[in-house]
Amino acid sequence: MTRMSNGTRSGSRSKLTKKIKQRGMPKVNSLLKKFEIGETVAVVIDPAIQNGMPFHNFQGRTGKITGMQGNCYILKIKIGNTERKIISAPVHLKRLTQ
Repeated sequence: MTRMSNGTRSGSRSKLTKKIKQRGMPKVNSLLKKFEIGETVAVVIDPAIQNGMPFHNFQGRTGKITGMQGNCYILKIKIGNTERKIISAPVHLKRLTQ
């Protein structure tokens, strides 16, 4: 028998699929979103755009923006007692109002 694949998108079929009416490419405004440092955002992955996509375990998590790296943002997300740094494109982020 062959070994099971353990790629970066394995086990994410339900997380990385869109509903039927939402399929296709996102609007241009979502590609050009701007965020401020210190702003609280949620990770909402858009599977149509692979560039700058964070790992699928971070889907639905919230964190604070700490900086930029190229066109992407660096997030600090707390999972349990550890803080993780995640690099994500603005397409995969959603602004949270406080």
